[in-house]
Amino acid sequence: MTAPAERRPAGPSPARPAPAGAADESLAKAGKAGKAGEAGEAGRAAAGRLGAGAWTALVVVYVVWGSTYLAIRIAVETMPSFLSAAARFLTAGLLLAGFVAVRHGRAGLRVDLRQLGSAALVGLLLLTGGNGLVVLGETSVPSGLAALLVAAVPLWMVLLTAAGGERPERAELAGVLLGLVGLAVLSAPAIGGSIAPAGVVAISCATLTWAIGSFAGKRIRMPGNVFASSAYQMLAGGLGNLLIGLARGEERGLRPGDVSTRSWLALAFLVVFGSLVAFTAYAWLLRSAPLTLVATYAYVNPVVAVLLGWLVLAEPLTGPTLLGGAVVVAGVCLVVSASRRSGRPSARRSARKAAREPVGEPVREPAREPVGEPARESAQG
Repeated sequence: MTAPAERRPAGPSPARPAPAGAADESLAKAGKAGKAGEAGEAGRAAAGRLGAGAWTALVVVYVVWGSTYLAIRIAVETMPSFLSAAARFLTAGLLLAGFVAVRHGRAGLRVDLRQLGSAALVGLLLLTGGNGLVVLGETSVPSGLAALLVAAVPLWMVLLTAAGGERPERAELAGVLLGLVGLAVLSAPAIGGSIAPAGVVAISCATLTWAIGSFAGKRIRMPGNVFASSAYQMLAGGLGNLLIGLARGEERGLRPGDVSTRSWLALAFLVVFGSLVAFTAYAWLLRSAPLTLVATYAYVNPVVAVLLGWLVLAEPLTGPTLLGGAVVVAGVCLVVSASRRSGRPSARRSARKAAREPVGEPVREPAREPVGEPARESAQG
């Protein structure tokens, strides 16, 4: 039952005075709605573009990692494969950890067990399963062909992304397929020669483990400080390579005096530029850019490797090489444009959250981690 209506005298009802502050409350609500809309528009605009830092990191990964195939090939001329990879990553990991400790103190390296385990897992997948197998394969496979085989990484990444429930854009899939066509044109002359099957299999397995590591690094809880995260990954990957090298007996008969000067220089280049600079840039990109965009490095690296082979080793630039390189670049442009239009799912979620955030109240910031460990997105590494 409903309560009976209260009797009122006939005639127009007297106007009731508005409660104190009601007008101000109405204006505040209108302001909130308008500002929320502006915040949503700004968030959506930010989701569709990348900053200068992301493009700089991409260029570093494009160029530096394209040159590491040549450096690895020179290093393994007189160095054992897994032990050379172990020396590279253990040295780089210790140097980077020292840099973080000097700049941020102990707080910069402080992580919990879950973060440490995640970093170790990603490091083993990327640097032991991924890079270690590439180094092993390059003992019998030319550096240019190795780079071409590694270019299968974006295909694995797109498939893993789709399996994770994030449906790729059609333009991204088209860019991947176009890039693979270009790589097929690039690799056709090389595949026609005599190549050791074991090396090809090792590098092919490396592409899968690298893709899995990159996919996992975006979805598990990693250390908040990107430099500390890279340091822990390199230390874990270096230890993994060391254990495999010792298990294979690579230390037997190894004498540092037998290592050539060019191999030492190649190893130094790999430590400084391949690991400290490029790998840290890659780790930062995994949390700051779309995965399909990050994966395009595997399309550009073969082009850089071919050009370096032409400049350093005087390898001829044939018609198929030029044609394949042009197709690869076209595929990269397609993936990049599609990624910029769509934006990251996490960015779109942030834009929607900004649109719902009450305006006029203090902005609620995420809980701060220790100094040197900026807050991370929970959906990625």
